Parts: sequence; structure tokens; C-alpha cells
Amino acid sequence: MGNGASVASLAIAAHELGHAMQDAEAYFPLRFRAALVPSVQIGSNLGWILIFIGMFLHWTNLAWLGVIVFSAGAVFSLATLPVEFNASARAKRLLVETGIVQGEDEQRGVNNVLNAAALTYVAGAVSALLQLLYFVVLIGGGGRRRS
Repeated sequence: MGNGASVASLAIAAHELGHAMQDAEAYFPLRFRAALVPSVQIGSNLGWILIFIGMFLHWTNLAWLGVIVFSAGAVFSLATLPVEFNASARAKRLLVETGIVQGEDEQRGVNNVLNAAALTYVAGAVSALLQLLYFVVLIGGGGRRRS
């Protein structure tokens, strides 16, 4: 690989090309994730407000409604995982099949970059699920002392 190109930049560019390929094929997980965007935008802003107002006013049903609305973000995080993993798999295949990346060292570099990027999405999904679980436990009384 010459001309100042780095394995990392090629991996990221190929990953984004993988998303373009998904879009061109109407890849269902990508379409599903895109359909979630409006509810996530509303849910991430409104959900926690409903939760805290419901808790403050002791309106448990309102708080649970907030959890349901807030959960859209967790669903979005989970829906993102197959989209990102697929785009990375496409990128790895594309770079090898076209001969842009050659040799084990370059392939290992591509794998390291794309795996590290994928782990950020895994961490985001775990974080979203844990935050949702926190609200469920908080509203469900899991934090109360029992006598």
C-alpha cells in the first residue's frame, strides 16, 4: 500500500462503502434502524422527563410510560449492532478481494481498526441497556430497603 494511505483510513473508508452497499441493497437491518430514528429522537428527550415527573408526583404509570418511551434508545443501540458488524464484514471482504490490502499485517491492521470501532457500538448498547435497567429498578422499587 503506497501513496501515504494508511490501513486505518482504508478500513474506515471501506466500512462506509459497506454502508453504501447496504443502502443500495435495501438491507433490512439498516432500514429498520433508520425507521427508529424519529422515535429515538423523541424518546431520548421525552422519556427521562416523563420518568422524573412521574416519580416526583408519584404517578407510577407516567414513570413507566417514560421508561417505554426511553427504551427506544436501547432498541436503536441494539439495532445498530448488526448494521455496523455487517458493514465491517463487507469492508474486510472488499479490501481483500480487490487486493487493496495485502498480507497478514495489513489484514490484521484492518481487523484491529474495525473491531475496535465495533466495540464502541457494543459499549454504547451495553450502556443504553444498563441505563434502561437503572430506570426500571428505580421505578420498580428495587432500590427500596425491605424490612
